[in-house]
Amino acid sequence: MVPRPRRRIEGERRRAPVFLMMFPSFSLPRVFARQSAGTSRVFGRVAPAGIRLLAAFFLCLGLGLPARAATVEPLVIDTAAGAVRFSVEIAVTPQERERGLMYRTELASNAGMLFDFRTPQPVYMWMKNTYIPLDMVFIRADGRIGHIAENTTPLSTDVIESGGPMRAVLELAGGTVKAKGIAVGDRVEHKLFPPK
Repeated sequence: MVPRPRRRIEGERRRAPVFLMMFPSFSLPRVFARQSAGTSRVFGRVAPAGIRLLAAFFLCLGLGLPARAATVEPLVIDTAAGAVRFSVEIAVTPQERERGLMYRTELASNAGMLFDFRTPQPVYMWMKNTYIPLDMVFIRADGRIGHIAENTTPLSTDVIESGGPMRAVLELAGGTVKAKGIAVGDRVEHKLFPPK
């Protein structure tokens, strides 16, 4: 049995929408219209500023979409066959490094994510909540590739070690390292690794 809607009593104030009750400090332009000339309208017109505010609120919640790092920068790897260019997202903050490429379902062959650890240190990675295979390129402080883990297993919680102190890790789509001829000892050109 479906409950009948309660009739509004003359002069009774309308209740705030549920999400406003949950977030009392959150304010919107007037959402509900007043009754006028005997007409009974429940919802009124939402002001354009209110729509933008609501859109920003739901975008902040993420809507379950994969997060992207704040900046995308060019990166070049000098291989024996020549220079290979990528556009990489930069993961600098602990939150960006923790999230990484989790929940992504695709990654372009010329794209990736560069994890900056700021100081050389042993690095331990895993593939938890990562749906695509990745090539992990571990980069020393001098910009040389120190270790490569190819085609890592999606969703695995096995630890992938750097094999020594590394300044950064570059994650690429699985198979990219082999396809582009990237090898240990190749030089990475990026502002994190200034030329000597």
